[in-house]
Amino acid sequence: MDTNTEDILNTLTLEEKVSLLAGKDFWETVPVKAKGVPAIKTSDGPNGARGETFSGGKRAACFPASCCSASTWNPELLRQVGHALAEETQTKGARVLLGPTMCNHRHPLGGRNFESFSEDPLLTGKLAAQYVIGVQEKGVAGTCKHYAANEQETDRLTVDEIISERALREIYLKPFEIAVKEANPWAFMTAYNQINGTHADSNKFILEKVLRGEWGWKGLVMSDWGGTNSTADALNTGLDLEMPGPTRHRSYKAVKQAIKNGELTEETINDRARNVLELIRKVGGFRNPEIPPERSEDRPEHRKLIRDVAGQGLVLLKNDTDVLPLKKDQVKGKKIALLGLAKEALIHGGGSASLHSHYRISPWEGMHNTYGDDVEFKFAKGAHTYRLLPPLKGNWTLKAFDRGSHDKPSLTVEHQKEAAFTGLFNEAVKWKDLELTTTFVPTETGEHYIACSGIGPTVVKINDKVVFEQKGSTNDSMGFLFGGNPEIEFTYSFTKDASYSIKIESQPPGKEGSDFGGILSGMPGFRMGFMYAKEHDEDLTSAAVDVAKECDYAIVFTGHTPVWETEGQDQASFHLPNKDHCQDKLIEAVAAANSKTIVVNSTGVAVAMDWLPKVSAVVQAWFSGQEAGNAIADVLSGAVNPSGRLPLSWPKRLEDSPAHGNFPGEKEDGQLTVKYSEGVFVGYRHYDRISQDKVLFPFGFGLSYTTFNLKDAKATQDSSGRFITEVTVSNTGKQAGATVTQLYVGRTKQSAEHPIKTLAAFKKVFLEAGKEERVMLSIDLKDFAYFDQGSNRWKVDRGRYNFSFGQSAQNIESVVEVEIEGGSRELKL
Repeated sequence: MDTNTEDILNTLTLEEKVSLLAGKDFWETVPVKAKGVPAIKTSDGPNGARGETFSGGKRAACFPASCCSASTWNPELLRQVGHALAEETQTKGARVLLGPTMCNHRHPLGGRNFESFSEDPLLTGKLAAQYVIGVQEKGVAGTCKHYAANEQETDRLTVDEIISERALREIYLKPFEIAVKEANPWAFMTAYNQINGTHADSNKFILEKVLRGEWGWKGLVMSDWGGTNSTADALNTGLDLEMPGPTRHRSYKAVKQAIKNGELTEETINDRARNVLELIRKVGGFRNPEIPPERSEDRPEHRKLIRDVAGQGLVLLKNDTDVLPLKKDQVKGKKIALLGLAKEALIHGGGSASLHSHYRISPWEGMHNTYGDDVEFKFAKGAHTYRLLPPLKGNWTLKAFDRGSHDKPSLTVEHQKEAAFTGLFNEAVKWKDLELTTTFVPTETGEHYIACSGIGPTVVKINDKVVFEQKGSTNDSMGFLFGGNPEIEFTYSFTKDASYSIKIESQPPGKEGSDFGGILSGMPGFRMGFMYAKEHDEDLTSAAVDVAKECDYAIVFTGHTPVWETEGQDQASFHLPNKDHCQDKLIEAVAAANSKTIVVNSTGVAVAMDWLPKVSAVVQAWFSGQEAGNAIADVLSGAVNPSGRLPLSWPKRLEDSPAHGNFPGEKEDGQLTVKYSEGVFVGYRHYDRISQDKVLFPFGFGLSYTTFNLKDAKATQDSSGRFITEVTVSNTGKQAGATVTQLYVGRTKQSAEHPIKTLAAFKKVFLEAGKEERVMLSIDLKDFAYFDQGSNRWKVDRGRYNFSFGQSAQNIESVVEVEIEGGSRELKL
């Protein structure tokens, strides 16, 4: 018998109802045991259920990041991923998965683009909907996030985004609308940012008018962690659950005072508490209130699925003279150089999407797994790729002091191993000043390198002399924890075998009692990195070139380690890191030494490829999960025919991107504001209007080891108003493979106010060599309607429209003109 949440609600006191509206701790809700209300647990994140420990907790399956999953263009595969992620969530005792991330790829430097699917709202919405369906079919709640318009990490807690209603509805809200109408997600998570002057957690337009009003959605809305900014406003607008706990804005005292002041009503509290109870019911909390201990289950079927998704998500961008695949019989007895990040498994980005994976297969391991001893592999690092210098090791002593009084420490911890500390949720150091001291004896003489940073003001002294001072606090405490805060390197002269006293003094951010730092307010943290000059300045490229010269093939593995592409920071550069574009220089030097140079790039974003004409092949591997190395080897060897297609447009230059000049915005009086001046002309919608020479690889692009064509397209409108389209897809090559049939719709007579074309439908098609298939795609007017701000309605204007079929936004192979009758069609979606 199902629980009647209304009956339970009626038994609760006002104080008990209020207690439900914020978390108990970082992951769980508050129980009301006397009334039979259990706690339920949540877990990050979009590509794997990490569990309650940020670092080093129970192991979990790491699935490909959403950018890689999106490259499959395969919704059914995403449904299978949802099933597996639900099972993983349950192993962590959780019932709510904090994913999928559904924000738009607005700009190539977006720090969390890798967590999201695409620049296109339809592709994002369709994939996310199947992900959510899969998760919820297993009884776990999917959480659509971050609602809405969380497209940058710079000043993410406070940035104000100025967005037209049309752009909001057509681009940034559309994926969420599709997910609501096709998957009915049980939870939403609001974004940190402001939209047109109001924080997302209390934004009446997106929460009240659109989500709960027009879309009629009835699930639970929670805040991002630390993203609740008010008491009455957020409750009135529809934010049900403040996370994490304990509460900062929803104490019984604060809520009761707001009711007394007439700012809140008990009816509103009932509405918010009802939604919390309903979520508990949906995920089975009343039937089984137990939160079991976390466990790790390495399932073979999950391993296979991860490898399959990665294999379908890898995108072959270039393949001159068919240098790929490197078939086993073709390369037997040959030498292959594996250079760069070949021994690094770039399986996920940084931040809340990271986890302690069951295992991580590097390309070096994957290539050996595939080719065995038939090939001689040689390795060279080739480039420095660190972002932060490694913390100085030693025997450190940590002391915590009451603020302003350093006479007697309140806490002393001996034998700390390195010059790094974060007081994450450690009450013993909250609002304390910290000192970390050691005696350092260098093993080399010279000008060696140091880099430092702190969550709050931080000073480093060597032999009582200040060598570094950070006077202010970081803008994003969570970003500091995720390792992305930029640090400036400097040198200090050390003498071998001499003794140096080093002291790091660090304060918490803000003043005691303030909310600076959000959920990490009062938590100090710092780090001091160190590297000997010999290692720091070592020429790694020359050794890689020497290896490349003696090999038959050279494969350069490039990309972003998690500290380069992470929550809390936007990208440092459009070029591959680290200093002086050394990965780019490595590719150029190797390509000059070996005519069969292949690049495998693992990033979640487009990057500059000035070296593209000089290499034979390029594979975009994204962050492809714990099976990354095996999946890469599958594609390189030809065991898997690549079928990934880009979910984003890949510009040649950063300056050609649609949001250039309006990212990450401009500051005035400390407030960062970003204008979404490009409106609806995001991604391919922008590039369609300018020279195609600005695009390195178009949206939807990807090569295969076989070839395909599209022909004989037709489109008819049935009695219900739906358009039934057909096109013949042929595999014209010599082996089985897959392509993606993409249907774009746009006005035959172009208009400056509207995109030339918009993706309206797609289907991935698998075909044997020489075979063809008649593919049917069905669409409604709503799939290519625009939002008319003047009439406040969705419309499709009368006239002729091109239904364009292609294998990318630029490669249109068959076009059908369709007359849409009846004047301006106003649609209620």
